[in-house]
Amino acid sequence: MTDHAPAGAALSAPPAHCPAPFGAVALGGLEFQQTPARLYQELRRAHGPVAPVLLDGGVPAWLVLGYRELHYVTSNDELFARDSRRWNQWEAIPADWPLLPYVGYQPSVLFAEGAEHQRRAGVISDALAEVDQFELKRHCEEVADRLINAFAGRGRADLMADYAHRLPLLAAVWMCGLPEAQTADMVRDLTTSLDAAEGEDPVAAYLRVQQRVQALLDHKRVLPGPDVASRMLAHRAGLADMEIVQDLVTVIAAAQQPTANWIGNALRLMLTDDRFAVTLSGGRGSAGQALNEVLWEDTPTQNFIGRWATRDTQLGGRQIRQGDCVLLGLAAANTDPEVRPDGPAGAAGNSAHVSFSHGEHRCPYPAPELAEAIAGTAVEVLLDRLPDVELSVEPHELAWRPSIWMRGLERLPVRFTSAYVG
Repeated sequence: MTDHAPAGAALSAPPAHCPAPFGAVALGGLEFQQTPARLYQELRRAHGPVAPVLLDGGVPAWLVLGYRELHYVTSNDELFARDSRRWNQWEAIPADWPLLPYVGYQPSVLFAEGAEHQRRAGVISDALAEVDQFELKRHCEEVADRLINAFAGRGRADLMADYAHRLPLLAAVWMCGLPEAQTADMVRDLTTSLDAAEGEDPVAAYLRVQQRVQALLDHKRVLPGPDVASRMLAHRAGLADMEIVQDLVTVIAAAQQPTANWIGNALRLMLTDDRFAVTLSGGRGSAGQALNEVLWEDTPTQNFIGRWATRDTQLGGRQIRQGDCVLLGLAAANTDPEVRPDGPAGAAGNSAHVSFSHGEHRCPYPAPELAEAIAGTAVEVLLDRLPDVELSVEPHELAWRPSIWMRGLERLPVRFTSAYVG
């Protein structure tokens, strides 16, 4: 599935395995899971805008905490490139390393560079641009109603498992032409591949996702339809099947996990913050504000791996060696006091966050707009259907998933007046 070795003549050979910088901090632990903002503050105070960190197994990397520094990294692809075969740590990476599905080089749009990346990203953008956003919202409303109907009579629900995780994937499989019956297995395998729990195999889960997408392409080649998969197959760029499989998996994963957490984090904010409680029973007015604030304060993708230095350089006062891995600290950059001295108050109506990354490798247009359509519809329909919904636990009892990459709740238990649905 992956090719870890440096890529021949196309990539210059990085130096041998480098030790961890002095003072490197392990990314993980209970504090990180529940209060990452506090850890970002401590890292920024101790190390400045770029901090030495340790990934699973003590593997060293650099975490970019500064907003300006993150913009610099993502705007300079020739210096901080995406092809992970440049990494100077491959000799230290075991075959069962949990992050391999998303760090081991694959011939996907995620790792492509230059003209090849433009070609691959162009196919995705062209295919997504033909999605009718009005049709997407209508479909999401139907899905939301169906999901709510399944638990409306109980008067209780876990909005993460019963709603937030399911709706974005149902929207994604509709856009891509996948059978809806596969959604439960897809949610499980995508979650495992992104954030494997103890005893789970992220590589095997990722392979199962790929196999389902390959089966989809085989079907769409015979019976094409008005969907993203068919458009990618028919695109003038002439991508090979494996290229389309890799890129479709990227599209589906990006549509499901981050959007699910965006929905869940926005609902949590609206159910726990008095600023939103005032308008909660009055309609939809605050849903957009909550969604935007979450992108600043609890962005669904809090860290992203990564970029790899093509030569020795300086960044935020740090000496970065050729082949070093640089993590994009999206959540930390969004709350950087150098550019956000007024804290949450400065987020209102401001879309200059980096939650969709920045530069050539940012989330391709119009994916952010489609994600917003899905998330906004999900929040609005739920609050319309269940106007008296409230948490069934105390806010401090809500637990965040044990992930350094995604920012989302394990559960969002609520209660409401039960309603019979005929």
